[in-house]
Formats: sequence, C-alpha cells, structure tokens
Amino acid sequence: MSLLSSLPVVSSTLPSPTSRKLTRRVARSLWGLALLFAAGAALSGADLVGGWQPANAAESAPVSTTGHSVATLITDTDTTDGRAPLHVALRLKLQNGWHTYWRNPGDAGEAPDVTVTAEGALSGKTTNIQWPTPHRIPDASLMSYAYTGDVVLPMVLTLHQSGTASSGPTTLKAHASWLVCENVCVPEDADLTVTLHPGPARPSAEAPLFAAAEEASPVPSPYTTTVSTDGTLSIKGAELSGRSVQDAWFMPDQPGLIDQAAPQGFAVQDGTVTLHLKRLPDFAATQKLNGLLVLKDAAGSERALSLIAQPVVGAASTGEAAGTPSLTSTLTQTGFLQQVAFAFLGGMILNLMPCVFPILAMKALSLARLGNAERRTQVTSAACYSLGVMVTFLALGGAMMGLRMAGAAADWGFQFQSPLFVTLVTWLLFAMALNLLGIFEFMPVTAGSSLSNHAHGHWHDVVTGVLAVVVATPCTAPFMGVAIAGALSGPPAMGLIVFAAMGLGLAAPYLLLTTVPGLAARLPKPGAWMQYLRQFLAFPLLGSCVWLLWVAALEGGASVVLFLATGLVLLSFAAWIYGVAQVKLIQQGHTRTSTALHGLALLGLLGALALVPALRHQSAAPATGGGLNSGLPKGTEPFSEARLKELHAAGKPVFMDMTAAWCITCLVNERVALDIPSTQAAFAAHGVTVLRGDWTNHDPAISAFLKAHGRDGVPFYLYVPATGPEVVLPQILTPGLVAGTVGQ
Repeated sequence: MSLLSSLPVVSSTLPSPTSRKLTRRVARSLWGLALLFAAGAALSGADLVGGWQPANAAESAPVSTTGHSVATLITDTDTTDGRAPLHVALRLKLQNGWHTYWRNPGDAGEAPDVTVTAEGALSGKTTNIQWPTPHRIPDASLMSYAYTGDVVLPMVLTLHQSGTASSGPTTLKAHASWLVCENVCVPEDADLTVTLHPGPARPSAEAPLFAAAEEASPVPSPYTTTVSTDGTLSIKGAELSGRSVQDAWFMPDQPGLIDQAAPQGFAVQDGTVTLHLKRLPDFAATQKLNGLLVLKDAAGSERALSLIAQPVVGAASTGEAAGTPSLTSTLTQTGFLQQVAFAFLGGMILNLMPCVFPILAMKALSLARLGNAERRTQVTSAACYSLGVMVTFLALGGAMMGLRMAGAAADWGFQFQSPLFVTLVTWLLFAMALNLLGIFEFMPVTAGSSLSNHAHGHWHDVVTGVLAVVVATPCTAPFMGVAIAGALSGPPAMGLIVFAAMGLGLAAPYLLLTTVPGLAARLPKPGAWMQYLRQFLAFPLLGSCVWLLWVAALEGGASVVLFLATGLVLLSFAAWIYGVAQVKLIQQGHTRTSTALHGLALLGLLGALALVPALRHQSAAPATGGGLNSGLPKGTEPFSEARLKELHAAGKPVFMDMTAAWCITCLVNERVALDIPSTQAAFAAHGVTVLRGDWTNHDPAISAFLKAHGRDGVPFYLYVPATGPEVVLPQILTPGLVAGTVGQ
C-alpha cells in the first residue's frame, strides 16, 4: 500500500488509449517489483534457515486452544547478535470479558508460567516475567488481580555464544501455561517458536508493545513506607497531598498476608497517605510487606509504585494525626450502616439458634420470676441482662481484633477450639444445672432466710447475659458472617460498634418483652409451678454438658475427658457440701459446723481448679480422636484445597461443608439435611462430591478458605458446580434446599 500511495494518481472520466498504456506500464512495474522483493527474500533467507521466512519474524505463529485467548511469542527485534539482552514477551489476546492473572492472582486464580529457551547460534533461558500493573476485579467477598484485553508479559533474555553453532539463526522456544476466567476458569498452554536472524538489533514491528508494557509497569517508590501491627500502611512524601492524591490502593506481592477484598480505608494528610489493611494470621508483626501501591490523582491518572513496607512493631497509628481515618469519617463510608444492620439482625436471629437453647431456659425462668414484679424491676432486669450481653460481645470482639493485630489466628468461635475452654464452660454449665436442681444457691444466705424463697439480685441477670454470649459463639446466624468479617476488617472503633449492635440484637427480644407495657402485662404469674420449671430447666444444661464432653474428646482425646469428668465429680461434691452449709446456716445461724462445711466445699472447688494446668498441657497436645472426618458417609471426603482444585479441574461439582463438633447448628444440619438418604441420593444422582472441613481444632487451611469467602466462622456451605458461579447456602439447611441447589 505504501508503494501505491507514492505513485501519481491518473484520473479521467473515460479511459483514453494513452491512459490505458500508462496503466499497463504501472502494472508491469508493480509486478516486477514484487518479483524482485520475493527473490531478495529467498536469497537472504535460503542460506540461513533453508527456506522462505515470513516478514513478521518477531512474532510466533498464534496458538488458540479454546478460543478464549490467542497466544504468541514476540520479540522487540528481528535480529540479534547477542551483545545486548533480548526482550521477549508472551502476548495473550483475550476474549472480551475474560481475564488472566498477575503474579499474585488474589483470592482465586493462578499466575501465568512461561519458560523461554534460546537455541542455535546463541543460547540462554529465562522464566522471570516483568509484571505490568494489574487491574483489581472484585467478586462478592473475593478480590482478583488480573489483566484483560491485549496482554503483554515481557521478559529479558541474556544470550551467550553457543558451543554447537558458531553462526546462523537463533531459535526461541517457549512453553507457556495460563488460566483464563470469566464465570468459569479454563487452563490453557502453548508451545511457541520464533527464529531470529543474526545481525545488529533493529526494532521489530512489535517493539511498540514492549514500550507500552514498560509504560504500564510500576516504578520503584521514592517514598518512606511502613506497616504497623494494626495493619496501617503509611507512605510519607512531601509532595503527597489531598490535591495530588485522590485515591490509593495496595496490592501485595503474595497472598495470605492481608484480606485482599477488605476495604482499605484511604486517607491523605500532611504529606502522608495511609491505608488500613486487614492483616491475616500468617502476616508476622516483624515481616516486611512487598507489593504495588497505585496512586490516583484528580484527573483520573494512575501511577503504580513498587514498594517494600518496613514493619513498625508495637506502633499503631492513632487518629487523624497519623493519617488514619477518624471514626466520624469511617462512619460515613459506604456499607458501614449495612454492617451494623446485619449485626443487629444476626444477633436477633441468634436467639433461635440451637447454641443458645440452654440459656433460653435461664431467661424463661427469669421472665417467670418477674411476672408479679413492678415494671421498674422488670426494666432493670432486662437492662442488666442486656448489659451483660453487650459487654461480653465487646470484650470478645476486642479480643479477636487484638489477637489478629498481634498476628494470631482468631475467628468467630475460636475459643471453642481449645479443650481447656470447653472444659471450663462444661463445668460452668454443670454448676448452673446443680443450682437449678436446688443443690445450692449462688447468692449467700443469712440465718432466718429461706432457700426456696431466695430472690436473685440483678447480678444474676448480668451473668445470664454473659453466659448467653459465651455459649452462643459456636453458632453463626444469618447476616452475622458479613457483619463479623466487616468488623474485623475495619478500624477497631468501627468493629466495636458492629459487635455492640450484635449484642443489642441478641438482647432485643428480652428488652421488648419487659419494656413494652402490653407485653409485660402478659407475663405469667409466679407460683408453685416455678419450682418444678426451675428443676426441669436443669436438664437442657446437663444435655449441653454431654455434648461438650464429646467435643472435648474429639479435641483432646481420652486424657482430657478424664480430667473433665474428674472436675465434674469435684464440683458436684463442692456444690453439695456448699448447699448443706447453706441449710445449716439458715437453721442454726453462723456456727462452726457451717464454717467447716464452707471450707470443705472450697477444697472441692480448688481441687477441680487444680486440674487446669494439666488440661492446659493436654490442650497443646494433638488430638488422638478421629474427629468429625472419621466414619464419613459415602461420597463425602475430608476437605483439602488440592482436592477441591482437582475435582473442579475434572469438571465435577463439589459441595463444601465447613463444620465443627462444637457447632450445634452444624451438627443439626448434618443430621436433618445432609447425612440423610434423600440428600445422599441427590448428591449421587448429580455426581456431587461432598468435601467436609472439620474445624473442631484449629486448621489454617479451613481458616484461609473461610476468609477467602468472607466468613469468620461455621457453619459455611458452598456449592461449586462444574460450570457457572458458586452458590452460598444459608446457615440453616433443609433437604429440599440442598437437593434443589445441586439439581439446578
């Protein structure tokens, strides 16, 4: 076309004989030039490669196995003499809507892998990709770092003289494998070849692609960067201001260090840009943080900086002076009010979860006791109960955030993964059951008082609220998963507000029942029936003790069960002696007999507590039981990330069941919806493999899987079809719901 455009244009309405002759001459000239060029190409290439070569020798033949991407190997020069490093690249032309991944793919995916080898006159090998800046692709609770469109992944190949050939061409051979994804992911691979002629390097037609890739690549950061133990990334530079930086985000070089999908809380002030990152347990407090920082200005232009953040151990940014968003600015962030609403709803629904059933017994007794009480007394009782609930939620949330900032693993219900904690809760529930049976009274009594008529103080309502939260933590109600994940990923003040809203939701039904006049008037009137109700309600607590004894056996084995049961005997003895002393005190006043009995009861209690060091030692030892993954139903396998990838790559659907022995809701779902013949038949009919993750003891792989899906506790149910998007199921399952999900 360039030759034609250089020729004079001859135009005429009707061709004359003269113009026809001129046209024939031009045609003959063009034909002669074409033959000349062809002959020159044949002469220049015949001696080198034994045949004709395409003019575009700096790009290999394209390879497309699925139609979702076209791969070629390109170079920035058509010739090389080995004196300068050679720039090569894997070029992927992706189908619209599809993407491939960065070196850190994010929460899902796999980075491309390329090996380029030079053979012939020159030799060399490289596998190091110089990664351009990727795009962030959020998907629900996941984050991916990826490329779309026309992707160029450059590499630098150092060439050396080969011992087998002193002259001649150099052949580049590349083997590449990559993953392309839309709603589904497809692995692809290709073998690519490019032959370069000897000679001084001269730019190829693909050279501009390398220049564009370099323009899109990050540059070393000129700024001082630190990361604190609370996850605050601080970038300090005199020119950084609210005018020059309108937004910023960070992408780590490797997964598993921060929650990549969590909001990063951008702020800029006084030459400091701060991002609040959510640290994960594998991110040690003394560890450096490598990655890319992208700064966006008011015009929308972006620049990427590669940086290494130095750890600042023990230093946490405080307030706006350090560049951290204030509580006021945080409250205005999109989604925070939704997290608070979800927390409140989750707390309310938690009242209906099986974990809280034993404590509902205590609350029912308290309500019955308030039937004839003044409204002021009813409101005070409800307020004390709510206070116990909310303070415990705040303490638990603060402990989780503190442990995470210190680099430890702490998820919702994490304390039930300790056999020592399970033992202490079992002892507490057992003591409460003995109290309900009338063996002893919690409150001290005086001479002349009556055990049967003894009224609990408001401290009893507070303790009931505390215990309600303690035993509720193995359960995750609907909406709670999103709320807890948001609370643990944001600033501490915001997280505490979310946990407080969760506590208010748990206490809300009791508050409404006692503060609304119409409802309070309908409370049952106290009477002799209350004594029988009180004794009856001890049995749900004893049933909970049996369940927790089983949990302790799975976590710590027979030794833990021995210590736990021994403690129950000692506590029973202490409670019985203490009750006898209370009766003696009422009948005889303060006597030596009652004092001696109190001392004997104290010895029994101290004997139980003396078992705690041995239990702590057993908690550190690995469990000897088979856990929930022993005796699995047919078609159910233990969870592993490798097995999940293997099944998905084979095109088989998978049902994920994340469970724990201390999660009553999990066990109920397994008994009524999963491990039943109809559901097992539905799994078999659709070729579904069930992978069950046992989180009874702490398992980093399960913790990472839950976090990748925005969850911090169990139960968690996920259906991964052979093709199409994943389906998250609710915490309460029915056989019809499960069968309908796998059959759609």
